[in-house]
Amino acid sequence: QVQLVESGGGLVQPGESLRLSCAASGLTFSYYDMSWHRQAPGKERELVARIRWNGGRTDYADSVKGRFTISRDNAKNTVYLQMNSLEPEDTAVYYCSSSDLNYWGKGTLVTVSS
Repeated sequence: QVQLVESGGGLVQPGESLRLSCAASGLTFSYYDMSWHRQAPGKERELVARIRWNGGRTDYADSVKGRFTISRDNAKNTVYLQMNSLEPEDTAVYYCSSSDLNYWGKGTLVTVSS
């Protein structure tokens, strides 16, 4: 059974940083491109970042370019999202998924507020 479990969310002030983690099990993690998505209250889910299976390529939404960094450790079956210079507009539930969208975690809440 495939499981993706996100962690690292929380409440931070504007300008602060958080690192999200997504631990995968039940799949050959190194075979999969992986993605982070987010869904803000009252808005549709959006793709934030994705990374190729070997980490060789990353892509970002324009709204997070230069502030967020996606990375992975295939030895640990984990994908990360380093979020810097957080803004209130980044408040959302953050989900990791396989990039083919077949597998999803349950999400972790990030709240950016003063």
